[in-house]
Amino acid sequence: MTARIDKVVTSGTFELDGGSWEVDNNVWIVGDDSECIVLDAGHEAGPILEAIGDRRLVAVVCTHAHNDHVNAAADVADAMQAPIWVHPDEAPLWRMTHPDRAPDGALAHGQIITVAGTDLHVLHTPGHAPGACCLHAPELGVVFSGDTLFDGGPGATGGRSYSDYDRIVTSIREKLLGLPANTVVHTGHGPDTTIGAEVAREPGWERPEGA
Repeated sequence: MTARIDKVVTSGTFELDGGSWEVDNNVWIVGDDSECIVLDAGHEAGPILEAIGDRRLVAVVCTHAHNDHVNAAADVADAMQAPIWVHPDEAPLWRMTHPDRAPDGALAHGQIITVAGTDLHVLHTPGHAPGACCLHAPELGVVFSGDTLFDGGPGATGGRSYSDYDRIVTSIREKLLGLPANTVVHTGHGPDTTIGAEVAREPGWERPEGA
């Protein structure tokens, strides 16, 4: 039995560099009736824990450490006695939200996370944040892109600490656009897209002002 994908949308505030924005976040839960992982536990632990139910939580996996993607991570992990995994390059951003709690494990490019008999391949895709990662599940035909790739192009970088436009574009071109065209992109905010759709849009990408 392959894993299924559940989606929880949580709402709250993204804060960085003195700015504050109200955002809705996509929280993805991958697993079966026995076990699962959570991708990006943002804002509210309650709805995420409800979606997990009585399953064993293998880990809370963070695609990056902006506060809106990790501010419920500790509560979810502690409630389920599970570890939190974050790429080590996210340490400065992680400490902004969790100064007294270190992650329990490190994500690395090429790492394979197996849940419910399904492999998720970790792709280090820096740019939106230095340790940003995507997770590709070939068997499911999906990639979880965090804030690296959205319906319409790259995630935000302009004027943000620890972000770099040229780097995110390189990451997307080298790590994502070569995936099968029918791969569904499950994003950190907003609607899904496909790799094929973003390949078609890529020639029209323009550097945002301030990036």
